[in-house]
Amino acid sequence: MTTTFFETDQLNAADALTKAQQIAFAPMVFQASRALRDFGILAMLGKKGGATLPHIVTQTGLSMYGVRVLLEAGLGIGLVTCHDGVYELTKTGWYIQNDTMTIANMNFANDVCYEGLASLDASVKHDAPTGLKVFGNWPTIYHGLAYLPKTASNSWFAFDHFYSDDAYPLVQPMLDRYAIRNLLDIGGNTGRFALHCLAHNPQLRIGIADLPNMAKVAEATMHEHGYLDRVMFHPTDMLDASLSLPTGYDAVWMSQFLDCFSDDHIVAILTKVKDVVADDAHIFILEPFWDRQRREVAAFCLQMTSLYFTSLANGNSQMYSAEVFLSLIERAGLRIVDQTDNIGVCQTLLVCKKA
Repeated sequence: MTTTFFETDQLNAADALTKAQQIAFAPMVFQASRALRDFGILAMLGKKGGATLPHIVTQTGLSMYGVRVLLEAGLGIGLVTCHDGVYELTKTGWYIQNDTMTIANMNFANDVCYEGLASLDASVKHDAPTGLKVFGNWPTIYHGLAYLPKTASNSWFAFDHFYSDDAYPLVQPMLDRYAIRNLLDIGGNTGRFALHCLAHNPQLRIGIADLPNMAKVAEATMHEHGYLDRVMFHPTDMLDASLSLPTGYDAVWMSQFLDCFSDDHIVAILTKVKDVVADDAHIFILEPFWDRQRREVAAFCLQMTSLYFTSLANGNSQMYSAEVFLSLIERAGLRIVDQTDNIGVCQTLLVCKKA
């Protein structure tokens, strides 16, 4: 069911003004919140009884001034409270400190996106990832994933895995219904989904198709886990029309892959897939659609992630709405035979066949 969170304005004038100021000062809010977390101040305040300003100064080794400005910012942000000189953690502060999703989002925003997003205007004007230059001169971030600085790389993969990992065990019973023996995983990344499937089904053979640099990473993963004898690797660029896909697979899997491409590129990729699979083959697409979320916060996270695609990933893709994405499937000459929403954190599984 399509979400209805965004059909009307729910705020009164006073709340709208407050939200406007939160947006205006958003960079300060973000960096102060991250600093309070990374300096260990939020963790300290989360302990029973909280802590006083002098105690925090002693424990962190920071100056009285530095701690004071961060705590006062934390008051305004809503991360901490203060009563009789004792600071304590709020519920929001607890989420910043402890919630897995919030940690993954904040690290990704800081380590991968923050600096590059400063050129969002240029990216929107030119449909190009102008912010990617902060890391390297690659055409897309996917060409440089294996070469990102360690902190950025760790945060990128932690973010990517958070939004997909919990869905894999949930979709496995759905895949089992199709008795797949040979599966082509397009955009296999580090091989994380392939590992799950190989461990679950000893008879399964998998092909991993991805850019050459990522195919090497996936191969190393398979070697480490002892699955090389059941995996084939197909280094390729899905946007290169001169390169065809391998044949002989009875199903195709694409997980959080097609959102890395523009509308027209998605149609081209799906058409390429359709041209090499048998008429009775199934094509599985796992994607998070912002208009298929049960909670507004999930839709918000996906909508904000689209700006990473705009400024850093490739300049022309996004976290799609189902309304847009399903029309692209139809344009490619495929039909949806099954659809399951709300898998894990935010995923939808589409099962497609030739139209």
